[in-house]
Amino acid sequence: MGVLSNKISREELKPGDHIYSWRTAHLYAHHGIYIGEEKVIHFTRGAGQEIGTGTVLDRIIVSSSPSHSTGNPCPRCGDQARLDGVISSCIDCFLAEGDLYLFQYSVSPVIFLAKARGGTCTLAASDPPADVIHRASFLLQNGFGDYHIFRNNCEDFAIYCKTGLLVFTSISVGRSGQAASFLAAASAVVSSPLRFLTTSFSGLAVVGCAMYCASRIVSDIGVRRDVTKVPVERLVAGSSIDESVMANEDSTTETGKEDSASETGKQETTTETGKEDPAAETSKEDSATHIVKEVAPVVS
Repeated sequence: MGVLSNKISREELKPGDHIYSWRTAHLYAHHGIYIGEEKVIHFTRGAGQEIGTGTVLDRIIVSSSPSHSTGNPCPRCGDQARLDGVISSCIDCFLAEGDLYLFQYSVSPVIFLAKARGGTCTLAASDPPADVIHRASFLLQNGFGDYHIFRNNCEDFAIYCKTGLLVFTSISVGRSGQAASFLAAASAVVSSPLRFLTTSFSGLAVVGCAMYCASRIVSDIGVRRDVTKVPVERLVAGSSIDESVMANEDSTTETGKEDSASETGKQETTTETGKEDPAAETSKEDSATHIVKEVAPVVS
């Protein structure tokens, strides 16, 4: 395993490792947690479909779940072709004849950017292997919510098992580096205002690359601020995730309302004070006029 490739041999595997294997001409990768004894716990949509759009894309982005011919199921796993959610498979079924790769944690920003393809590493630190296996095993029995290609996919599952971190906002992608990388590339191509500063091809390439790298960095689970550590025991059928998200969002909303009310109160006080000052000035002017009228006859 080097800077440009995370490929490893099976002999290098250790329980608690986050592994992945590329699918369909390296279009995307399927992720899981190795728990030892050649078993992998992973999260899949089922029926071999990664996205489930009901379109031709389902025929291209496939093989997230183990697939065997109907009459020749895996002797260790059985027929898992139509299973969905969190499942346990042998490593052969997980790899689906692909190569084995190790997802890296606690990498430096330089290494992170050197691996230009998302979904291979993160700046975040991993928890001890015992915690990782405990989370994966617990979720195997209780589930990990509904599958979503951008917000809750196989990479999100594996990263949660390794870190215990969940995204608590509902306006961004999940923890997946693949999803973040895809959106970063789209942003760099179509939405960068900086691309109008240059018309040369090399200039456009530099600007696009800079935007892509910046978007990947800020979207990484290791630097994002919209994440929180959630014990796996609270993740029962996804309800605890929703409750945690709502609690955090409500807390943020209430704090914002209180700050706003405080600012409004200050503004009203200032306004009232400002209204009183002109009245006081008018009173002073009237008093001065009255004194002048009384003194005038005496002088004459």
